[in-house]
Order: sequence, then C-alpha cells, then structure tokens
Amino acid sequence: MAMHWDVFLDEVQERGEYKTRAEADRAARTVLGLLGAHLVGEVRVELAARLPETFALILLNPLQAAEPLSAERFVRATAAWIDGATERTAAWDVGAVLSVTADAAGEELTRRVLLQLPPGYDLLFGRPHNGTTLATTSDD
Repeated sequence: MAMHWDVFLDEVQERGEYKTRAEADRAARTVLGLLGAHLVGEVRVELAARLPETFALILLNPLQAAEPLSAERFVRATAAWIDGATERTAAWDVGAVLSVTADAAGEELTRRVLLQLPPGYDLLFGRPHNGTTLATTSDD
C-alpha cells in the first residue's frame, strides 16, 4: 500500500530538518528522479506502488542517466540538480529521502532495490549492509 503524500513529506521534512515542506518536496523530487534512472523492471514498479502517486510518477519517469552512478556520484548529481546545494547538503537530502523511501518500501523490497544499485547505496538508504551477507566468525 502506498504511503500517503503528507506522511511521506512530513517524514522527509523531519529527517532532513527542512524548514518548509517545499524544501522537502524539492529534495524528494530530485532524489527520486535520479533514483528512477537506476532501477528497472518489477523492482521500480513495486517501489513506485509504495510511494505517493506524485513521487511514483517521478520514479517511473526519471531523469536520464547514461550509466549507473556510484553512491558518491549520485550525491554529486543530486547537488548539481538542486540550486545552491553542496555535496554535503546533497548527501543530507539523499539520506533523508532514501531512508523514508526504504521505510515505505519495507525491508524485502529495499534489499531488492539495493541489489540493482552499485555498492555504497545501503548507507544512503540508512540500511548499512542491507542486501549483503557478511561472514562472521565466533571464538565461542
């Protein structure tokens, strides 16, 4: 079920510590537009179905990307699309939007989204090591 627009933006505004809903909306539109260019097939459609309609349409009709961007380059691209943004503020924008997106998607879909993205996006989604298996040893 799709997250309601007000709830989604309220969460983005709170996590991004934006003064206005318009700032949260701008960040969400930019980040989801860039993210949509990196996802394909059922995963993109399923993610869109969990987002408010406005943001679902942005995800399904993304900004164009010639190649998959590393997490670092994704942040730089976000900075380039937001007037007055720096890489540092863009990283904040990306984290706010993608962590709310991950909450809307749920753990299983977020894991599948991360499998389509280059390494490092798990941190942007606020899900360190999600989608990867870490081998651990125990001395017990």
